[in-house]
Amino acid sequence: MCPLLLAVAVPRTPLLSLLLLRSGLAAMSTAGPLKSVDYEVFGRVQGVCFRMYTEGEAKKIGVVGWVKNTNKGTVTGQVQGPEEKVNSMKSWLSKVGSPSSRIDRTDFSNEKTISKLEYSNFSIRY
Repeated sequence: MCPLLLAVAVPRTPLLSLLLLRSGLAAMSTAGPLKSVDYEVFGRVQGVCFRMYTEGEAKKIGVVGWVKNTNKGTVTGQVQGPEEKVNSMKSWLSKVGSPSSRIDRTDFSNEKTISKLEYSNFSIRY
């Protein structure tokens, strides 16, 4: 079966997603190159469920990576996935955030093209 049809015709379960990621089919079924970018979000982003909403948005968009609080009151992390999905997540991290958050600015660094995803999901780190 064609990877594109498989990705559309079969409901995505966590196990299927993991199998697709490990086999490279997930990357083949996406348009554009895979990107990786580090981020740091400044503002009122701790104590406002920012990490939980970030994890939810990342899973909704379909990117992988991680998010965590820093000891200086910011939120930092990394996002990986198809370029257009990473761009969507960058926009969300810059403009939306959690309902009670206030984003003053978001810095992005180490943006690069990657040959394969380094993570199998999006997680909150502690």
